[in-house]
Amino acid sequence: MPEELSRRLGTTDAVVVGLSAMIGAGVFAAFAPAAAAAGAWLPVALVLAGVVAYCNATSSARLAALYPESGGTYVYGRRRLGPLWGYLAGWGFTVGKTASCAAMALTFGAYLAPPLAVGAVAALTAVSLYGVRRSAGVARVIVVFVLAVLAAVVVTGLLGDDTVTFGWFAYEPLPGSQVDVWGVLQAAGLLFFAFAGYARIATLGEEVRDPARTIPRAVGIALGVTFVVYALVAVAALRALGPELLAGSPAPLAGVVRAAGAPWLVPVVGAGAAVAALGALMALLLGVSRTVLAMARERDLPGALAVVDPARQVPRRAELAVGAAVIVLLLVADLRGAIGFSSFGVLVYYGIANACALTLGRAEGAPPRPVAGLGLGLCVLLAATLPPASVLAGLAVFAVGLAVWLFRHRAGR
Repeated sequence: MPEELSRRLGTTDAVVVGLSAMIGAGVFAAFAPAAAAAGAWLPVALVLAGVVAYCNATSSARLAALYPESGGTYVYGRRRLGPLWGYLAGWGFTVGKTASCAAMALTFGAYLAPPLAVGAVAALTAVSLYGVRRSAGVARVIVVFVLAVLAAVVVTGLLGDDTVTFGWFAYEPLPGSQVDVWGVLQAAGLLFFAFAGYARIATLGEEVRDPARTIPRAVGIALGVTFVVYALVAVAALRALGPELLAGSPAPLAGVVRAAGAPWLVPVVGAGAAVAALGALMALLLGVSRTVLAMARERDLPGALAVVDPARQVPRRAELAVGAAVIVLLLVADLRGAIGFSSFGVLVYYGIANACALTLGRAEGAPPRPVAGLGLGLCVLLAATLPPASVLAGLAVFAVGLAVWLFRHRAGR
C-alpha cells in the first residue's frame, strides 16, 4: 500500500496555489510572442486561450473531485483510458512543466542576475521539502504582491497620457487590419502557457480537504480571477504600446509603464516579474513532483521516487529529482522556446484530460459533453498551430517517452 499524503489544504490555500501558478512570470513574458503572432487581434487570442482554459479546467475539476489523488491526468488517464494514455499524459506534463520551471527561473534571473536562476530553484526546492502548507503560505504573499504590481501596470497603461492611439482600446480593429486566423491560433497556444496553472490544484488533490467540493470551487475562482487580470493587462499593454512595439519588447510590461510616462515604475515591474517567477516556479515544482510521485507508484518512473517523508508528508525524493532536472535544463534552455515547448506538452496533457471527461457518466459528475468535446478539439488544434520548432520538439519528446514505455513493458519492468 503506497504511503499517502496528508490533506492540509482548504479552498483558500488551493486558490492561492492556482493563482501563484497562473499569475506568474507568464503574464510578464507571454504577451510579447503572442502579439508577434496575432498583432491587432491579440485580445481575440486571449479570449480563445481563456475558452480552452475554461474547458480544460471544468474537465479537470470534475475528474479531480472523482479521483482526489496526486498525479492529475496521469491518474485519470490510467483509470478511464488505459495505462498508456495515462503514461503519455504524465510524460507530457512532467517534461513540459519541467521546461516551464526552467522558463520561470530564467525570467527571474533575467530581471536580477542570470546566476541567481539556479539559486532560486535550489531555494524553492528546499522550501517545498518543509511541507505543502508552508509552500502555500509563501505563495499567498507572492500573489498579493504580484497582483498589486499588475494593478499599477493596468492603471498606468489605461490612464497614462504618453500612449499610442490604438483601436483595440475601443474594442475595434485597426483600420484595414485583416484577421490572421493562423496567427490568432498560434498566439492562443502561446497565451495558454500563462493559464495552465490551475493544474496545480488538481495535481495536489491528495492534499486537499473535502476535494469533491474544494477542487471545483478553487479551480473556478482561480481561473476567473486570472482571466480578468489578463484581459485588463492586455488592454493596457495594447493601448500603451500597440501590437508592434508590444511584440518587439523584451520586457513588455516595463515598456507599458515607460510609454505611459511612469518610468519610475520600471524597477517595481521588474521586482514583480521576479517575484511572480518565484511564485510560479514554486507551484510548478509542487505539481511536477506530485506527478512524478504518482508515476513512480505505478513504476512508470523508478519506484524509489515514490517515497513520502513520514515526518513532513512530502514526496522528498521526487521533489529533489525535479529540482535537479530543472537546474540541468537551465544550462540549455531558451525562454521563448521553453514557452512553446511547454505549451505543446501541456495541451496534449489537457487533451487527454478532456478525453477522460467524455467517458464520465452523470452519476460520476460528468461535465457537459460539449465543453469536454470543445476542450479536446481546441487542445489538438492549438498544439498543431504552435511554432514549428515547438511542435517538432514536442513530437520528438513524446516519441522518446513512448519508446521508453514500450521498452519497460516488454522487459516486464
